[in-house]
Amino acid sequence: MRLNDWQRAVEAYLLGAQAEPDAALLASLVGSLSLSVTQGLGIYHHAYRARLLGVMREDFPAVRYWLGDEDFAALVQAYLDACPSQHFSLRWLGERFAGFIAQHYATTAAAPLAELAQLEWAFTLAFDALPGEPLSVAQMASLPASAWPSLQVQLLPCVHRLPLHYNSVALWQAAKAEDEFPPSEGLPEPTLCLFWRHQLVCHYRSVASDEAGALLGMCDVGWNFAELCEQLTEQGELAPTKAASWLKQWISDGLLQRRV
Repeated sequence: MRLNDWQRAVEAYLLGAQAEPDAALLASLVGSLSLSVTQGLGIYHHAYRARLLGVMREDFPAVRYWLGDEDFAALVQAYLDACPSQHFSLRWLGERFAGFIAQHYATTAAAPLAELAQLEWAFTLAFDALPGEPLSVAQMASLPASAWPSLQVQLLPCVHRLPLHYNSVALWQAAKAEDEFPPSEGLPEPTLCLFWRHQLVCHYRSVASDEAGALLGMCDVGWNFAELCEQLTEQGELAPTKAASWLKQWISDGLLQRRV
């Protein structure tokens, strides 16, 4: 057996569901007095899958807390069979997990669990994202008054947003604290939740609909500060104050950079 063929055979064995190696792979190796070829390969087969399960446990602790160890392990195994790792880094192993949950259970009852997986994956994305060039309150304080109307901003690369339809934050908090798990419930209306990294710590917070509209207007639509104030005309003379207050909050949180 050529080296390349042997490497592919080992890879296929490790990725396969069966712990029993095929005859060709078995014949290519020599065991020892204390460990047969079948036993040695079995150890590698188990260790590889155990490592993948361990990564998923670390990335989705709240989903595991909800399902319990046994059901979570079964779900992960089904996920790995359907969506094998396609990246050299285990960092991306859970990228398709939330979508798989929704398809695997094929019922609307799976939606809260899938959303919880999305929430946990948002933390992972926020933690690993590029830093960008965050604006500071000090920079804004030194900005000339003439520059404020045309000021444009955008979200930092580490900021990820997720519209929540269920009490996923409460579920995640209960899992993190190892408290009694609350029942899953739908929210009265969808709520935007932001996830980001600031000074090497991941943060999150829910955003009210009016603030969310203002933030996304500036970051998605491209409003400048003057246009933001125009959108708040119902606030009357308080519009600039409201807009400035939100902008200061977003910058203090570490959400924004200058638009490029």
